[in-house]
Amino acid sequence: MAELFSYHLIAPGDRVLCAVSGGADSMYLLCRLLDGASRGGYQVGAAHFHHGIREASDGEEDFVRAWCERHQVPLHVGHGDVPAAAAQRGQGVEETARALRYAFLYDTARREGYTLIATGHHAGDQAETVLMHLIRGSGLQGLRGIQPRQGMLIRPMLEVTRDQVEDYLRRRHVPHVEDESNADPAYTRNRMRHQVLPLLGELNPQAVHHIAQAAAKLREDAQLLDTLAQAVPGVTEGPEGVAVDISQLLSQPRPLVMRRLAQALTGLHIHPSQVYLDGLYGLMAQAQSGARLDLPGYVARKSWNQMKITPVGEAPPLCSVPLWDGDTLWGEWRVECRTAVCPQENREGLWLVPGDYVLRPREVGDTLQLPKRPTKTVKKLMIEKKIPSHLRPRLPVVAQGERVAAVALLGVDQAFLAQPGQPARSINVTKENEDHA
Repeated sequence: MAELFSYHLIAPGDRVLCAVSGGADSMYLLCRLLDGASRGGYQVGAAHFHHGIREASDGEEDFVRAWCERHQVPLHVGHGDVPAAAAQRGQGVEETARALRYAFLYDTARREGYTLIATGHHAGDQAETVLMHLIRGSGLQGLRGIQPRQGMLIRPMLEVTRDQVEDYLRRRHVPHVEDESNADPAYTRNRMRHQVLPLLGELNPQAVHHIAQAAAKLREDAQLLDTLAQAVPGVTEGPEGVAVDISQLLSQPRPLVMRRLAQALTGLHIHPSQVYLDGLYGLMAQAQSGARLDLPGYVARKSWNQMKITPVGEAPPLCSVPLWDGDTLWGEWRVECRTAVCPQENREGLWLVPGDYVLRPREVGDTLQLPKRPTKTVKKLMIEKKIPSHLRPRLPVVAQGERVAAVALLGVDQAFLAQPGQPARSINVTKENEDHA
């Protein structure tokens, strides 16, 4: 796959988990990955997520299972109830489906030892994304479109057009399923795909390709600006927040200032929305000393020539409480506990062997041995997981006696991990104010 290897996205020894819906794009990606596996010295597995949205989903899962079995491709399947999850979260179906799907992909990759996750975004998807950002008034960050690589996530098809996908499948006689939702005009992206892009294609047959090329060029510009912004003086990032020397930072061009602020917010796990960036710039440039700006989990305060972004004030101390079946409000966390049989797949939340447990804060010296991993201190695992420092002292720890059985956002200790088909304690932890999580 020339496009894939030109990005140098896969190295010998990698294990690639390919997201497969059964549609044309994902079948093309899976076949192309398999084509190059022997030559590239990497391994390929497939992952399929059943969203529980449409009746056709059962047939799609059966199709993917049969194809992978016939071609001896390891397959991992997950199930979710997207409509129910969307209603519970107060989110749209599209947004919820994407969140559950990616959570499944990352969980599967970590559990099964995959080093990369590949998705089938192609040049048409890139063009749609760029145009969607453009009509929303996005800056360079959005106009650079979908990135070829983000951590372990790779998109090796961003320069492959839909016509090339269909031509390959036709020549190779590769079957695929049609997702009816891709034609539903209720989704904004579908209207962009079926109405706007064809019109642009009439004006210029290479429109999709040229938009993808433009995104690639803007990506290079954005990477340069990111590097320049990182070197801007006046910003100090630490475990307890961010300190800004206002006069030093404002001596730089505004685009670099805004990009450096965005980097600082991202480091605090705050989405750098334009509202927050404009607010911080105004706080530095115009507000009087003593002014403040509230951010998710943090507050920015101006004091003469300095601005500090620090965690919100101390919350009430947390104590140890027994963990019974039902809902427990523990600080800012809601902990749902029930007794159930551990499922074979799609084990959302924490599944522990039966027993008496307590909820408590983290203590000095707490350790946790996650499955197939060495024992580490809970503090070190939180740092590796990049859990914000202001959350760590208040993250729910499930303990039995002196031993840590599980930690929210980290997982279950190997010694307390429930086995599929056996009675278990199911624990689901959610934050009452998700903006701060």
